[in-house]
Amino acid sequence: MEKTLQEKFDILEKRYQQLQEIILNNDILADPLRLSQYAKEFDSIKDKRELFLKLIDLEKQMNELELIFNEKHEPEFITLAKEEYENLKKIYRETEEKICLILKQESQKDSAKDIIMEIRAGTGGLEASLFVNDLYRMYTKYANYKNWKVEFISAHPTSLGGFKEVIFGISGRDAWQRLKFESGVHRVQRIPETEAGGRVHTSTATVAVLPEPTDVEVTIEAKDLRIDVFRSSGPGGQSVNTTDSAVRITHLPTGIIVTCQDERSQLKNKNKAMRVLRARLLELKKDQQQEELSQTRKSQIGRAQRSEKIRTYNFPDRRVTDHRAGITIHRLEEIMEGNLDLLIDELLKKEENE
Repeated sequence: MEKTLQEKFDILEKRYQQLQEIILNNDILADPLRLSQYAKEFDSIKDKRELFLKLIDLEKQMNELELIFNEKHEPEFITLAKEEYENLKKIYRETEEKICLILKQESQKDSAKDIIMEIRAGTGGLEASLFVNDLYRMYTKYANYKNWKVEFISAHPTSLGGFKEVIFGISGRDAWQRLKFESGVHRVQRIPETEAGGRVHTSTATVAVLPEPTDVEVTIEAKDLRIDVFRSSGPGGQSVNTTDSAVRITHLPTGIIVTCQDERSQLKNKNKAMRVLRARLLELKKDQQQEELSQTRKSQIGRAQRSEKIRTYNFPDRRVTDHRAGITIHRLEEIMEGNLDLLIDELLKKEENE
């Protein structure tokens, strides 16, 4: 079996075994809604697993026939064995094509997923927070260019107009497919507004692109949550709301904390915080799967790590370098104004070639 398909099967088989245990759990059996969700996922995986097992069995039969070719047998027997081999080979290719088609269709479904983007200031102090604002502006302009919907979720602004952190949602066709490459460390080299000596500084910001999960992908138990409410505050800590509308949700099993305070309604803040929490839990789940399957090949493009420096924006030279695609483009102003297709098209080509 091709290496990529073998990796897919390893992940599928592991999830299949997990679901078998989950569905037999007494707590799940007592909850019709959750049981239905897991049963639906199990049925979907079961059908794909059967195709993979068929492929493995065909490969085994073909290997056995290949051994016969090297042994001394009657010519008629060898002829029959070769005919059987060709027949199995044809069925193998048809099965392989069917699996690839299913995986492609699933990939297209993923491309329709909405996403949550988180941008955080890294090294560089106030200049890093200003860079966060620049990236936020760049992505919202790109989303407008693509006719995607942008939904502001939360932010921690600074006194100079930047952000320590900004979280927002993007929904629209191919949003995940095109923006998934943006996860990682973005580096900027420029003269900060606060720099009197005209020296070029280097600052960083971290971008995380999280696909919004479905109910099947992430299930959150009420008992696993601690929800605190408090009054919203702006830069410097001043109160900006006279009611306890801000919400802090702590996921006790993982320690993940999400805070949202930008809406005047406590319910709206809670709903937004839950969306971010679900997306982070799905990301954590995927990280754990990658760790457990550490022997599998990791694509250079398909899934950038948050700790990986992926791109440099050099203002003095008016250039942007994407370190994964190995390209440098001297059209920095256009890219900062939202023309990200200059980079993303190259990354898509590289992913397709790989």
